[in-house]
Amino acid sequence: MKEACRREAKWLAAALRDRFHRRGSAADLNRKGQKVITMSKVPVGLQLYSVREDCARDLPGTLAAVARMGYEGVEFAGYHGYSADDLRKMLDDNGLKCCGTHTGLDTLLGDQFEKTVEFNRTIGNRFLIVPGLHGEYTESREAWKRTAAIFDEIAARLKPLGMWTGYHNHWTEFQELDGELPWDTFFGNTSQDVVMQMDTGNCMHGGADPVVFLARYPGRARTVHLKEYSAGYDKALIGEGDVKWDRVFELCETQGNTEWYIVEQESYAFPPLECVEKCLQNLRKMGK
Repeated sequence: MKEACRREAKWLAAALRDRFHRRGSAADLNRKGQKVITMSKVPVGLQLYSVREDCARDLPGTLAAVARMGYEGVEFAGYHGYSADDLRKMLDDNGLKCCGTHTGLDTLLGDQFEKTVEFNRTIGNRFLIVPGLHGEYTESREAWKRTAAIFDEIAARLKPLGMWTGYHNHWTEFQELDGELPWDTFFGNTSQDVVMQMDTGNCMHGGADPVVFLARYPGRARTVHLKEYSAGYDKALIGEGDVKWDRVFELCETQGNTEWYIVEQESYAFPPLECVEKCLQNLRKMGK
């Protein structure tokens, strides 16, 4: 019990320090009183869906391999039968942080809410991101507006706990629906406390430019999925395709409030673990 209390106190203190640190503006003044835009250092994590088969076979070994590559955190998309305490130990043993979980909307509603919060608190996660929605939530512009109201309610419950919820895009959110893009309907009707987890590759697959939306919704991109898109090669790794990475990084680091870059690779020219290592190496070459 004492250990659990110490862990929770440490977790809350870290969350508060991080919130205070992120509250500052990215615009500073130099000695001449001129505005200077500063670029913040953003850690890089891995969405474990990228190596899901490896995780299913050997989650402890996969986490160790990911840590050796140099990733600072991981985002879960399933737990492979392990308890929250087991997951936390694996993370701690490898010096990894949990930079997010992909969790269904139903786990944040009703009686499931407290259970989900406790699970995420145990593993040290602050970002409870919904990776997709059933048709009833997305079938029309009005449905998206109702969904936005649900997310606002969840975000308001999580905020005092130092936690965030948010939504992760696929490609359909960038196809017009009832005269508007669903992405705009949703984020135009949610508060600043709902995270816009932009997936760069999925956005481009939908025919849109992630740079446009990172600029349109400043302060919302607290976690961002770095995924490559190439019109001519569907197995491109980060840095090998059409994403305007310099602009993505600039917007994230000056006005996005971005706290984590999260690599996700879903097509493989090499074994998945090799692919995500190459992605990280390419990011390092870009100074990340």
